[in-house]
Amino acid sequence: MPQHPIVLAITGASGAPYAVRLLEVLARANVDVDLIVTSHGWRLLETESAIANEAALRDATGGDWASVTLHPDSDRGARPASGSHRTAGMVICPCSMGTVSAIAQGSSRSLVERAADVTLKERRKLIVVPRESPLSLVHLRNLVALTEAGAVVVPAAPGFYHRPTAISDLVDFIVQRVIDQLGLDIPLAPRWEG
Repeated sequence: MPQHPIVLAITGASGAPYAVRLLEVLARANVDVDLIVTSHGWRLLETESAIANEAALRDATGGDWASVTLHPDSDRGARPASGSHRTAGMVICPCSMGTVSAIAQGSSRSLVERAADVTLKERRKLIVVPRESPLSLVHLRNLVALTEAGAVVVPAAPGFYHRPTAISDLVDFIVQRVIDQLGLDIPLAPRWEG
């Protein structure tokens, strides 16, 4: 497991099951997580997963948050906002196109934006999981800008070669990709055998 915490941000793009499952997997593996949920992220969690507050999110992810610290998105002075707070990287899952745009432009108006900016400037891994479709030219240019700045874009576009039989199989496919990008050895989904 990583020596330093992973920052996980949940924004308002559709895809709550990806975020909930990723948080569950990290918490169960005792990975330290600095969690940030935007106001639109909370709305998303409630709309898509009936998760209205911290207690419900804790329950939905298995209940054990010994390794999870929740930070308000409005707290730009929280530890993920500082480069001196060493992390193993940051994941924004799901990542709204508004958040992609803000980060691509260097905005730091919220803790999520500031933490992403810090992650890039410190040359740590930033993983964004957009779910938007279709993508406009503006979206694509912003994603290119993030990639050029060092981010990894993991679109929430699951594969089907593993013959999924449930939504959870599709969710695990994407979460596995994120886990792999973090360098963690936590098997969730079947791998291509050729």
